[in-house]
Order: sequence, then C-alpha cells, then structure tokens
Amino acid sequence: MTRTADAPLPQDATDRRRGLALVAVAIVLTAANLRTAVSSVGPVLEEIEAGLGVSSAAAGVLTTMPVVCFAAIGFAGPPLAARFRDAHVLAGALLTMAAGLVLRAVVDSFALFLVGTTLAMVGGALGNVLLPGLVKRWFPARTGLLVGAYSASMAIGGAVAAVSTAPIAAAVGPGGWRWSLGIWAVLALVAALPWLVTPSRPGASRGAHRAVRMAPLLRSPLALTLAAFFGLQAMQAYVVMGWSAQYLRDSGLSAATAGLLLGVNSVVVIPINAVVPSLTVRQRWQRPLLLGFMACYAVGWTGLWLAPRTVPWLWMSVLAVGMGTFSMVLALLGMRARTPETVAALSTVTQGWGYLLAGTGPLLVGVLRGATGGYTGMFVLVGLATVGLTVTGWLATRDRFVDDEVPGWSPAAVSPGPAGSPRG
Repeated sequence: MTRTADAPLPQDATDRRRGLALVAVAIVLTAANLRTAVSSVGPVLEEIEAGLGVSSAAAGVLTTMPVVCFAAIGFAGPPLAARFRDAHVLAGALLTMAAGLVLRAVVDSFALFLVGTTLAMVGGALGNVLLPGLVKRWFPARTGLLVGAYSASMAIGGAVAAVSTAPIAAAVGPGGWRWSLGIWAVLALVAALPWLVTPSRPGASRGAHRAVRMAPLLRSPLALTLAAFFGLQAMQAYVVMGWSAQYLRDSGLSAATAGLLLGVNSVVVIPINAVVPSLTVRQRWQRPLLLGFMACYAVGWTGLWLAPRTVPWLWMSVLAVGMGTFSMVLALLGMRARTPETVAALSTVTQGWGYLLAGTGPLLVGVLRGATGGYTGMFVLVGLATVGLTVTGWLATRDRFVDDEVPGWSPAAVSPGPAGSPRG
C-alpha cells in the first residue's frame, strides 16, 4: 500500500482523471468530518453537564475548546505536510480524530473528556488548514467549484450531526449522549481510507514542497485582516453551534426541537456554502455578498433575542445565510496568495490566529451565562462581532496578494527550484 500511495500520478489521461476524482472524493469526505465533533455537542450539552458533573462555566470551556484546538493544532499542518505527504498527514489526523471521539464518549472524568476532545479536533484542525492548499495544488482552475463542494460537505456533516444527536441520545436512553458523541468515529475512519491510496500530485516526489515560513505574514496587513475576518465569522458560527440549542431549550423548547432547529441552520448552510465560493471568485460580487451576510446576521440575532419562540426556524435560517461568510473567506484564502505553498501558509496563519480570537466567544457566553443567569451578554457579543466583520470583510475584499506584502514571498522565491524544493 505504501508503494501505491507514493507512486506518481500516471500520465495516461484516464488514469489521471481517476486520480483527480479520488483526490476530490478524499477532500469531500474529509470535509464531512470537520464539524461533526463540534456540532454534536450543543444538542446534548445539558446531558454532558449532568453526566460529567460540570458547571455552566465548564460547559463554556467545552464549547470553546474545539476552537482553541483548531488554532493550536492547525499551526502544525504545513510543517507536517512538508515532512510527510499531505495524504498521509490527513489519514493520520482522521484516525486520531476517531480515537478521540471514542475516548470522550466512554470516560467519566472531565479532564479525560477534554483529552478526547483535543484528539477529536486533530482531524478538523489539520483539515481546515490543509484543504485550501490541496485545492490550489490539484484543482487550480476549479478553485471555486472544489471549495464549494467541500464547504457544502462540511455543512452536511455538521447538519447531520446536529439533527441526529438528540434523537440518538433519546433512543439509547440513559447515557445515550455518549453514543451520540462517539458514533461519528465511523465517519472519520471511512474518510481516512481514500487518503491511503491517493497518488502523489503530478510531477512531484514526496519531498517536492516544503512549508513557507509563516512568521513574516504577521507583517502583512492583508493577512492580519483576513485573520480577524476569519476569527469573527468563526466566533459567530461557534456561538450558534455551541449555545443556540441550549438557549432555545432555556427559552422553553424541547431538546429535540432545539436540536432540530440547529439542524435547520446547518441544512440551510449547505447550498449557501456550495454557491458562495463560485461567486466570491468574481471580484465584483464580493462586497455585495458581504453586506448581504451582515444584514442576515443582524436580522437573525435580533429575532432570536426578541422572539425566540416565534418562528425560530426563520431566525436560525437567516443566521445560516449570514454564515456564508465562512465559505467566502475560504475562497478568499485561495485568491489572496499566488502559490499552493503561500496559500497553505496564509490559511494556517489566518485560521490559527482567527480561531484563537473565535475561541473567546463561546467561552465568554458560558462565563456570562453562569454569572448573570441569562443570555444578554451573548447577544451583545455577537452584535459587536457583526460590526467587526463588516469592517474587516470590507478590507479583505480589496484585490491584492499577501505575496506582495511579505519580503521574499515573490513567486520566484517560493516556486520549486531545480531540485524540486521551493527556494527562499
């Protein structure tokens, strides 16, 4: 199997198409796993609190920890992909994810639950930062299409997890929340398989590329703007995934209904994520899309705050449209750097620092809920995040490249040299 995985892509056109199809399938299956470990927690958060004997503030840690893991683990993506093959890194990450999902489903200790959560986030963290570069490398002429496909797959995975978690827990009975969290390990195992037989990229050996240094990106205004934009949209998304179901339950809805509404949110996101990248690659569409998303955030959060039991499906659906900022920023990452290597570096820095910013959101919601007994703080927080998104998104949609803002990041400095390794 190792020989098959390391063999160069055949030159025959039919075999080449099959190789590209296998990569596309592997990317889409991986994306389906990127949110299951997160979106399966919210619908049974109350049961997790009771089962582990933790407080509301500790529940805030549970909802924000995935985001922190995405940030910390994600920085390892490009160095690992430079040392090993992307395919093998992702296969290992998904297998680790499966182990973590099983671990947190069987333990009674809060500390061990956090360990399992950390392991479960490995697949999501490395997938987050590596997939944009893989799309740039394998499908440079189809970036919008492939980003749309894997964004939609990510949303489908999150939707299925959100909708089915509470029913699975109820069907199993006492302790059913454990099964509803652990069952997603099966999907992670399935997604790991195609990466083990994925061919090398065309014309490349195992050492054909290495990670571009990421530290200089901190001197790029565009990279910092993208990091802030990514972080603020992720904060919105993880507050929705981590706390909206519990908020709806506290507003008088049943656990199953709250989970279903979170699922509605996740389902509506699917076509949005499929379409937005193809529109984002057209410069003239970027700012109109941005303003439309901001209006949806404002309407959705206001409606949920003032009338949570009146057409809550509408508020959750409108918020889902606003969450199209996620697939928008993924497309922008591929457009704001010139090469697969610089895209991977930009993706890592943007998502790493962005997720650190995003992680403060769910944590603050938990702390404020524990301190005040209500959710006013949550709505103030997402309102401020919407204002910040508008400003950073407007700046991020200017047509420019981080390569031009970082010394040594000219195309010649990061393109492969005669030996097959990038220079600079």
